[in-house]
Amino acid sequence: MSQAAISIENISKAYKIGLETKHDSFKSVALDFLKNPRKRFQSRFGDAEEDAEDTYWALKDVSFEVNRGEVVGLIGRNGAGKSTLLKVLSRIVEPTSGRAVMRGRVSSLLEVGTGFHPELTGRENIYLNGAILGMKRDEIKRKFDQIVEFSEVGKFLDTQVKRYSSGMYVRLAFSVAAHLDPEIMIVDEVLAVGDQAFQQKCLGKMGDVMRQGRTIVFVSHSMDNIAALCNTVIHMKKGRPSPKLTMEEGVRSYLDEASASDNLPLDQKPRTQAVKHDPIFYRLATRTEAGESVTVPVGGSVTFDVSMRGFSDVPGNLTLGIGLSNVRGQRVALFHSEYHQGKTFRGADDMTLSCIVPNLPLAPGSYSIDLVLADGFNMIERVERAGALEVLFTDYFGTGKLPTGKQSNLILPCSFSN
Repeated sequence: MSQAAISIENISKAYKIGLETKHDSFKSVALDFLKNPRKRFQSRFGDAEEDAEDTYWALKDVSFEVNRGEVVGLIGRNGAGKSTLLKVLSRIVEPTSGRAVMRGRVSSLLEVGTGFHPELTGRENIYLNGAILGMKRDEIKRKFDQIVEFSEVGKFLDTQVKRYSSGMYVRLAFSVAAHLDPEIMIVDEVLAVGDQAFQQKCLGKMGDVMRQGRTIVFVSHSMDNIAALCNTVIHMKKGRPSPKLTMEEGVRSYLDEASASDNLPLDQKPRTQAVKHDPIFYRLATRTEAGESVTVPVGGSVTFDVSMRGFSDVPGNLTLGIGLSNVRGQRVALFHSEYHQGKTFRGADDMTLSCIVPNLPLAPGSYSIDLVLADGFNMIERVERAGALEVLFTDYFGTGKLPTGKQSNLILPCSFSN
């Protein structure tokens, strides 16, 4: 028996752009055809690739396999083709060419709640949606209490779902789909909905499915979730997949792509200056054991290379501060040339200072890097959000668990005894 639970073979998906025109008479149809007969003929009967200017390729020659028990994270920027590929795997969208072979029972969590009827109660929709997803009535009855308990809507079970809040609706829909006990689970950003507690509950359920040896294809823009759940990553770019990458390689590739396209050069970033001056900070690089990268594992070493220029006219003994702030804008760490090492320096035409952090004890998450040049207590130049750093989950304590960023910003060792 093949080890592959999913075989994707040369799948391409093309969409026509701007070719569909509504007609209300035979005359309008004929006139429209006569305007450009070749294009109109090709749009209905021709090869999409020949009509390239009117064709958008959401997927192009996608081929890879997902082995049984493998958890694959599918990542990429918006428009990279991730959701289209999942719709092809779920038989929602027909590919233009190629095929996907699914070996096992499939549960698709793409648009949570598809198949719910607003006029039916929560109880009735559990049976309806379960049947749509492929569950037999006896199976639904056996799992009914688990579904209700997980969804936390038991009090409203006999209320029409059109009266549910969006959170209640989503919780019930996810609960039904998650209890299908599939051999293959396909998930597209379902964890982005609902409140924080529900998202953590979803992650826990996904972890349960993973530990049962099921196959999962998981799309997410949260690199922390990808790092926590996936052992393999495929990075989609413009409809084409990367080779299979390790989790660390995939996350680094995604974040490096985002950093390269989103960030202005440092010398063009907004800054605060005590006295008007040409930009002093002009380059910031972060280096890890893997080389220059914006990602570092919990407890890993990281070096910040800060380049400054054109400040030989700035007098005094100068200091450099490098601050890290979490996504809520809270300062969680500061590395300071004078505080940490008693180091000050004089202005120069061009200078690069390197700050080496041998062990970064921050919780997994996204952090921004702030830079401050000062003379004693007087700020000379400050650049907020000069760069970005992503701290990735790693089994730092050997327990398979770490505090979340909401529980603690710091990951510090300790021991317990009795």
